[in-house]
Amino acid sequence: MIAFGPVPSRRLGQSLGINNIPPKVCTYACVYCQLGATLQMQIDRQTFYPLEQLVEEVQRKVASAWESGEAIDTLTFVPDGEPTLDANLGRAIALLRPLGLKIAVISNASLLWRADVRAELAEADWVSLKVDAATEELWRRVDRPHGKLRLAEIQTGMLEFARHFKGALVTETMLVDDLNVGEAALRDVADFLAQVQPARAYLAVPTRPPAEPWAVIPAEALINRAYQLLSARVAQVETLIGYEGNAFAFTGNVEEDLLSITAVHPMREDAVLAFLERAHADWAVVQGLLTQARLVETTYGDHRFYLRKLGRN
Repeated sequence: MIAFGPVPSRRLGQSLGINNIPPKVCTYACVYCQLGATLQMQIDRQTFYPLEQLVEEVQRKVASAWESGEAIDTLTFVPDGEPTLDANLGRAIALLRPLGLKIAVISNASLLWRADVRAELAEADWVSLKVDAATEELWRRVDRPHGKLRLAEIQTGMLEFARHFKGALVTETMLVDDLNVGEAALRDVADFLAQVQPARAYLAVPTRPPAEPWAVIPAEALINRAYQLLSARVAQVETLIGYEGNAFAFTGNVEEDLLSITAVHPMREDAVLAFLERAHADWAVVQGLLTQARLVETTYGDHRFYLRKLGRN
């Protein structure tokens, strides 16, 4: 399922997601990833889905959402892996322009050392780049990158991109308890972000089930300290520690919509219940998907979550 949602985004409003990477092909194997372990790690770009298929599926999903009265604020490339691995990313952005919607890309920044990736990302309206750590050793512990990647090259590429990008550039730093929340680590991130000068620097925490069960939310005091340290160097800092809400969209097929949303955006149980109510469906739909092993139930913190079962294509 290439197109999913719209889903509520804390940064982008009602976001219609574009899943341009199969699960789970990535340049990183982040300890906190909400989609679980990386199944295929690579840094070489390639075509994963035919460009025509991707564009047609997005167009169809947009039309279906609009026909159902659902608002769409943004088309967002936020796939089951790193979106810039898609060799067709730039062409896809260009072909989706006629829809008249803002286009966003959420990237881990790992391929920004490549000029072609910088050029294609520059065609988007809004780009988010990951900055979980600013030193090689800690970056490898948190993001667990492909062995051929080097943080210094990525940082140079990020700074080059930031200097020329005309859209809205934001960064996101995921805070993991006992890992990257120390004073020195946070000051290093703040120093680097001061060079990037993003329009907004987001501080996030693992609010969904992570790849490693020990990758948990830091204490409120640590989150506040991180906020204060970054605010001293960056003009706009925001925390992403709240719940997005239950405004998930229904576009006609309950099972398809649940599976497409939970492929990239695990849903809390109360969100699933609210979704079913809006779709005039009952829990039997979820139970059927669980029985078929197409949906997985898991617990994190005080909440039960549901996500699509992922496997190697």
